[in-house]
Amino acid sequence: MGKVTLITGGARSGKSQIAERLVGDGGGRVCYVATAEPLDDEMRERIRRHVERRPSEWETVESPRGLPETLARVGREHDRVIVDCLTIYISNCLGDGAAPDDEIIEEAELIAETARDVPAEIVVITNEVGGGVVPANALARRFRDLQGLANQIVAKSADRVVLAVSGLGVVIKGEPID
Repeated sequence: MGKVTLITGGARSGKSQIAERLVGDGGGRVCYVATAEPLDDEMRERIRRHVERRPSEWETVESPRGLPETLARVGREHDRVIVDCLTIYISNCLGDGAAPDDEIIEEAELIAETARDVPAEIVVITNEVGGGVVPANALARRFRDLQGLANQIVAKSADRVVLAVSGLGVVIKGEPID
Protein backbone atom coordinates (compact mmCIF):
# COMPACT_ATOMS: atom_id res chain seq x y z
CA MET A 1 0.00 0.00 0.00
CA GLY A 2 1.15 3.50 -0.79
CA LYS A 3 1.42 6.52 1.41
CA VAL A 4 -1.39 9.09 1.54
CA THR A 5 -0.81 12.81 2.11
CA LEU A 6 -3.62 15.34 2.48
CA ILE A 7 -2.73 18.96 1.78
CA THR A 8 -5.27 21.48 3.01
CA GLY A 9 -5.39 25.24 3.26
CA GLY A 10 -7.18 28.32 2.05
CA ALA A 11 -7.52 29.65 -1.46
CA ARG A 12 -4.19 30.58 -3.01
CA SER A 13 -2.25 29.19 -0.06
CA GLY A 14 0.15 27.16 -2.24
CA LYS A 15 -1.46 23.71 -1.92
CA SER A 16 -0.93 22.65 -5.53
CA GLN A 17 2.68 23.82 -5.65
CA ILE A 18 3.47 21.93 -2.42
CA ALA A 19 1.86 18.78 -3.85
CA GLU A 20 3.78 19.13 -7.11
CA ARG A 21 7.06 19.47 -5.22
CA LEU A 22 6.28 16.38 -3.12
CA VAL A 23 5.59 14.10 -6.07
CA GLY A 24 8.11 15.68 -8.42
CA ASP A 25 11.03 14.85 -6.14
CA GLY A 26 10.41 11.11 -6.20
CA GLY A 27 10.79 10.20 -9.85
CA GLY A 28 8.74 7.45 -11.47
CA ARG A 29 5.39 7.75 -13.21
CA VAL A 30 3.21 10.65 -12.02
CA CYS A 31 -0.49 11.16 -12.66
CA TYR A 32 -2.35 14.40 -12.06
CA VAL A 33 -6.06 13.73 -11.44
CA ALA A 34 -8.01 16.91 -12.17
CA THR A 35 -11.54 17.22 -10.79
CA ALA A 36 -12.40 20.65 -12.21
CA GLU A 37 -14.39 21.10 -15.38
CA PRO A 38 -13.65 24.00 -17.75
CA LEU A 39 -17.18 25.40 -17.66
CA ASP A 40 -16.27 29.08 -18.08
CA ASP A 41 -13.40 31.25 -19.29
CA GLU A 42 -12.01 31.90 -15.82
CA MET A 43 -11.83 28.17 -15.00
CA ARG A 44 -10.30 27.40 -18.40
CA GLU A 45 -7.57 29.97 -17.63
CA ARG A 46 -6.92 28.44 -14.19
CA ILE A 47 -6.64 24.98 -15.71
CA ARG A 48 -4.30 26.27 -18.42
CA ARG A 49 -1.95 27.78 -15.82
CA HIS A 50 -1.92 24.53 -13.83
CA VAL A 51 -1.15 22.47 -16.94
CA GLU A 52 1.69 24.80 -18.00
CA ARG A 53 3.30 24.53 -14.58
CA ARG A 54 3.42 20.73 -14.59
CA PRO A 55 6.13 18.63 -16.24
CA SER A 56 5.01 17.46 -19.68
CA GLU A 57 5.76 13.81 -18.86
CA TRP A 58 3.09 13.72 -16.15
CA GLU A 59 -0.14 12.13 -17.28
CA THR A 60 -3.31 14.12 -16.65
CA VAL A 61 -6.61 12.33 -16.05
CA GLU A 62 -9.83 14.26 -15.71
CA SER A 63 -12.20 12.89 -13.09
CA PRO A 64 -14.97 15.33 -12.14
CA ARG A 65 -16.97 12.24 -11.12
CA GLY A 66 -16.10 8.64 -10.29
CA LEU A 67 -12.98 9.56 -8.32
CA PRO A 68 -12.74 6.27 -6.36
CA GLU A 69 -12.72 4.29 -9.61
CA THR A 70 -10.18 6.66 -11.16
CA LEU A 71 -7.92 6.36 -8.10
CA ALA A 72 -8.16 2.56 -8.16
CA ARG A 73 -6.96 2.54 -11.78
CA VAL A 74 -4.29 5.26 -11.81
CA GLY A 75 -3.02 4.26 -8.36
CA ARG A 76 -1.97 0.93 -9.83
CA GLU A 77 -0.55 2.38 -13.07
CA HIS A 78 1.56 5.18 -11.53
CA ASP A 79 4.06 5.64 -8.72
CA ARG A 80 2.65 8.98 -7.53
CA VAL A 81 -0.77 10.56 -7.94
CA ILE A 82 -2.01 14.08 -7.18
CA VAL A 83 -5.74 14.60 -6.78
CA ASP A 84 -6.55 18.28 -7.36
CA CYS A 85 -8.92 18.71 -5.69
CA LEU A 86 -11.35 17.12 -3.23
CA THR A 87 -13.14 20.45 -2.74
CA ILE A 88 -14.20 20.74 -6.36
CA TYR A 89 -15.07 17.04 -6.39
CA ILE A 90 -17.47 17.46 -3.45
CA SER A 91 -18.94 20.50 -5.19
CA ASN A 92 -19.43 18.36 -8.32
CA CYS A 93 -21.27 15.76 -6.21
CA LEU A 94 -23.59 18.46 -4.89
CA GLY A 95 -24.20 19.84 -8.35
CA ASP A 96 -25.11 16.52 -9.95
CA GLY A 97 -28.73 16.40 -8.88
CA ALA A 98 -27.84 17.13 -5.26
CA ALA A 99 -26.84 13.68 -4.03
CA PRO A 100 -27.98 12.95 -0.47
CA ASP A 101 -25.49 13.82 2.27
CA ASP A 102 -24.96 10.18 3.26
CA GLU A 103 -23.99 9.28 -0.33
CA ILE A 104 -21.44 12.10 -0.44
CA ILE A 105 -19.95 10.99 2.89
CA GLU A 106 -19.81 7.39 1.62
CA GLU A 107 -18.00 8.68 -1.48
CA ALA A 108 -15.44 10.44 0.75
CA GLU A 109 -14.94 7.23 2.74
CA LEU A 110 -14.44 5.27 -0.47
CA ILE A 111 -11.90 7.84 -1.70
CA ALA A 112 -9.94 7.51 1.57
CA GLU A 113 -10.12 3.70 1.46
CA THR A 114 -9.09 3.50 -2.19
CA ALA A 115 -6.17 5.90 -1.66
CA ARG A 116 -4.91 3.62 1.15
CA ASP A 117 -5.33 0.44 -0.91
CA VAL A 118 -3.39 1.31 -4.05
CA PRO A 119 0.41 0.94 -4.25
CA ALA A 120 1.01 4.52 -5.47
CA GLU A 121 1.80 7.47 -3.23
CA ILE A 122 -1.37 9.58 -3.24
CA VAL A 123 -1.45 13.32 -2.54
CA VAL A 124 -4.96 14.74 -2.10
CA ILE A 125 -5.43 18.51 -2.23
CA THR A 126 -8.41 20.09 -0.49
CA ASN A 127 -9.55 23.46 0.81
CA GLU A 128 -10.11 24.29 4.44
CA VAL A 129 -13.50 25.92 4.06
CA GLY A 130 -14.71 26.27 7.65
CA GLY A 131 -12.55 29.15 8.82
CA GLY A 132 -14.72 32.00 7.66
CA VAL A 133 -18.17 33.31 8.42
CA VAL A 134 -21.21 31.06 8.47
CA PRO A 135 -22.57 31.03 4.91
CA ALA A 136 -25.81 32.93 4.34
CA ASN A 137 -27.71 30.23 2.46
CA ALA A 138 -28.58 26.59 3.06
CA LEU A 139 -26.71 25.15 0.05
CA ALA A 140 -23.49 26.95 0.99
CA ARG A 141 -23.79 25.75 4.61
CA ARG A 142 -24.43 22.19 3.38
CA PHE A 143 -21.36 22.35 1.14
CA ARG A 144 -19.19 23.71 3.97
CA ASP A 145 -20.38 20.97 6.33
CA LEU A 146 -19.94 18.14 3.82
CA GLN A 147 -16.52 19.43 2.77
CA GLY A 148 -15.42 19.62 6.40
CA LEU A 149 -16.58 16.04 7.01
CA ALA A 150 -14.89 14.79 3.82
CA ASN A 151 -11.65 16.49 4.87
CA GLN A 152 -11.85 14.84 8.30
CA ILE A 153 -12.41 11.40 6.75
CA VAL A 154 -9.41 11.68 4.43
CA ALA A 155 -7.21 13.32 7.12
CA LYS A 156 -7.94 10.52 9.60
CA SER A 157 -6.93 7.92 7.03
CA ALA A 158 -3.88 9.81 5.74
CA ASP A 159 -0.31 9.14 6.81
CA ARG A 160 0.49 12.83 6.62
CA VAL A 161 -1.56 16.03 6.69
CA VAL A 162 -0.03 19.31 5.59
CA LEU A 163 -1.53 22.75 6.14
CA ALA A 164 -0.54 25.19 3.39
CA VAL A 165 -0.07 28.73 4.69
CA SER A 166 1.36 31.47 2.46
CA GLY A 167 3.12 28.91 0.27
CA LEU A 168 4.64 27.03 3.20
CA GLY A 169 3.71 23.49 4.16
CA VAL A 170 3.17 23.05 7.90
CA VAL A 171 2.95 19.36 8.80
CA ILE A 172 0.16 18.73 11.30
CA LYS A 173 0.25 14.93 11.11
CA GLY A 174 3.02 12.56 10.09
CA GLU A 175 6.55 12.96 8.79
CA PRO A 176 8.09 16.31 7.83
CA ILE A 177 8.38 17.49 4.25
CA ASP A 178 11.49 19.03 2.73
